[in-house]
Amino acid sequence: MGRLDNKVAIITGGAMGLGAADSTLFAKEGAKVILTDVASDEGQKIADKIGATFMQQDVTDEERWKEIITETVNLHGRLDILVNNAGIVEVGDPENQTTAEYRKTMAVHMDSTFFGCKYSIPVMAETGGGSIVNMCSIASVQGESYVAAYCAAKGAIEAYTRAVAVHCGLKKNGVRCNSIHPSGIATPMVASVPDKMNAKFGASPNQDAPVSKTGEPIDIAYAALYLASDESKFMNGAQLRVDNAMSVASGTMPE
Repeated sequence: MGRLDNKVAIITGGAMGLGAADSTLFAKEGAKVILTDVASDEGQKIADKIGATFMQQDVTDEERWKEIITETVNLHGRLDILVNNAGIVEVGDPENQTTAEYRKTMAVHMDSTFFGCKYSIPVMAETGGGSIVNMCSIASVQGESYVAAYCAAKGAIEAYTRAVAVHCGLKKNGVRCNSIHPSGIATPMVASVPDKMNAKFGASPNQDAPVSKTGEPIDIAYAALYLASDESKFMNGAQLRVDNAMSVASGTMPE
């Protein structure tokens, strides 16, 4: 048996990077996966490969969120898992991050998490509960000045995760909400940062500092799988760091 047999999961930003890894692993473990993304061609390709359903989605669009959840219930009769994974990175420090960059970053990360939780909670509760996994970052734990808006967005998601967890706990609706905090992972988004830094600042971040080992998308996917499954039934409001001790070490960890 798979660890997610008979469960229905929505995974945002599922066309590439962490979302693609989550979608692939969840499908392998028996879930009926609905992966969403603005990148229609890439998303459909992944969905076809793993036997999932692709739905085009701009996660900042509240009405589209309602449609996605309604379509999922119409298709499968329930919703058990939501992975709020969609994200972007716009480089900029506290002095030169533009207002447009800040607002876009907050919308893609925090607005989408707000909408996803708001509209999935009552649907999950109708069938006895479910698991919401919010993709956060160690950027919510330690300062990274060159992605200031990203830090703010991830910090907001971390705090909101606790609010959702307590709300659902008080309502005793069976819905859990936890966050995952990766360090640098080998994804297209992370790979784009050096070029963006060079374009904006003429340099890449921490050029003279050693960097801890970069993780792989599957490392995060297995953490998401655990939180999505019934194995983590007593975890609610937790922050799961997957960062090779980067957030707790004064230096870097050996590879």
